[in-house]
Amino acid sequence: MPVPQPAPDDLDYRHRGARLHVAERQRGADATAIGRLAVQAPGALVSLALVGSIAVGVFGSVVGTLVVLAWVASGLLVFHRPTELAFARYVLKLRLPTAEERARLEPVWNEVTARAGIERGTYELMVENSDELNAVAAAGHVVGVTTYSLNRIPSSNLAAVLAHELGHHTGGHAWAGLLGYWYSLPGRIAWAVTRGLARFAIMVASVFSMAATGFLILFMGLVAVAAFLAAWYITIPLVLAPYLLAYAGRRGELRADQQAAELGFARQLAEVLYHFQTEEATAKAALAAQGQKLDEPGALARLLSSHPDHQTRLNALHPYLGLPR
Repeated sequence: MPVPQPAPDDLDYRHRGARLHVAERQRGADATAIGRLAVQAPGALVSLALVGSIAVGVFGSVVGTLVVLAWVASGLLVFHRPTELAFARYVLKLRLPTAEERARLEPVWNEVTARAGIERGTYELMVENSDELNAVAAAGHVVGVTTYSLNRIPSSNLAAVLAHELGHHTGGHAWAGLLGYWYSLPGRIAWAVTRGLARFAIMVASVFSMAATGFLILFMGLVAVAAFLAAWYITIPLVLAPYLLAYAGRRGELRADQQAAELGFARQLAEVLYHFQTEEATAKAALAAQGQKLDEPGALARLLSSHPDHQTRLNALHPYLGLPR
């Protein structure tokens, strides 16, 4: 079996680890991050009400209040590095790089952070065992990259991918997303339990008669409508939240692309996006040869997508490439 050749090291190490400047913010929160938090505020309020009612009901007012305060304070763990590393390791399945991987990764990362004016130790580098070209900005301090990206793409393209993830961090997209998810989790669990109980009740009613099933469905519908109307100022934002969060995600991707381009990686990032387009075209051609067709996402699926399509991202990069729009 032939030994894979290492990816070419074609990066212009113009700074050699010396920061060009010191960025005003090593981490921050741009409009995308703030918008994401605002969209998830109603869900967090529902979660707070649930946690409060359960805690006070089980433990009493004094201990229950302490439990609620502990839950509210638990969001600070998003910025606690050991907790972040545990989250990345056990939830995201990332690991610390080997010595060989670190020797490949750190010079590229140091060049990216030098151009951005970021202290190189601000973020923790981790690796995911995957054959996909991908990277991730997680929690408040973690940047993960797949083994494919680390070993198979040129250093300049790897730098572009890392610069994109750095943009998520400096814009606050990663910690805002995780914080919003954590504080909305009790509400999500309650909704999942409610749906499960409703399905179970309908299944039981269907054993007895169609009339009982229809009556139960009608009753549940009336209760849902009544609850929706009684607390419309909460329910309407909750219904709209998935679409608004997806929109914020798409804006965040474009903002991270912009930072990578501003650091001098526009062409390399475009090459990565062309790689994804080529993969999609190859998959479509393979299916067409078999008489099949690749399912294209519908309008609703596009509204719920957290990433813009590749062509939209390439169009946004055009000004940095010097190409006509």
